[in-house]
Amino acid sequence: MSAATPTPAGLPDYLQRLVAAAGDLPLPRRHGRPGATTRRSAVLILFGAGPAGPDVLLIEKSHQLRSHAGQPAFPGGGADPGEDYPVGTALREAHEEAGVEPDGVRVLATLPELFLGPSDNLVVPVVGWWDDPREVTTGDPREVARVARVPLVELVDPANRFRVRHPSGYVGPAFGVADMVVWGFTAGLLDAVLEAAGLNRPWDDRDVRPLAVPPAATDPALEDEEPLDADVADRAAPTVAEDTGSGRAPRTVVGR
Repeated sequence: MSAATPTPAGLPDYLQRLVAAAGDLPLPRRHGRPGATTRRSAVLILFGAGPAGPDVLLIEKSHQLRSHAGQPAFPGGGADPGEDYPVGTALREAHEEAGVEPDGVRVLATLPELFLGPSDNLVVPVVGWWDDPREVTTGDPREVARVARVPLVELVDPANRFRVRHPSGYVGPAFGVADMVVWGFTAGLLDAVLEAAGLNRPWDDRDVRPLAVPPAATDPALEDEEPLDADVADRAAPTVAEDTGSGRAPRTVVGR
């Protein structure tokens, strides 16, 4: 992998491959349909040219949250009334959680809607390129513990790939990067995105490790605003959310 030198079209080759394959991402299909109470959410998959080569932005949720405490994730959350969903939602959340200035992000495409049945969330991943990278910062410390720009070369290194087994019985792909174990919805989506971008390398999927789950916070005043991973306390977490089968092509947005 090169140091992410943009092509004449203005984007690295791997991102051009990802956008071209966005409508047919290799995501496992699961049963379930959104309903009237389903929460609309969005996450931002933000790529950039970093000091260690091409990278992607991840956050680590606060260890004080009542659910998903300490879990790595893409910036994201639920839509606010009247905003430009899903792009506006993803950009707003990335700004609030990681200090990403929306004007510095070129939105490339939205991926197919993904439904998380256990948490009743309909999630739209938004793919972006960081035209104007700035120093990342954590937002509200009650929600975000830290922010990391993770080099893609580390994510695709077979030494950092394995599977995890949750106490609920769920087994799925994981990444050991930036002093974090990325698993669940985020790991499954990340694995699919890297595959579509042509970056994945063979790794040993027989390496299954027990997942250490931190105890959930018990303070009722604490609110988790981003329930984007399945609630594995009630049901095994899916590898990634399932496609709703809407049949709509991903929306490609002209760069700013």
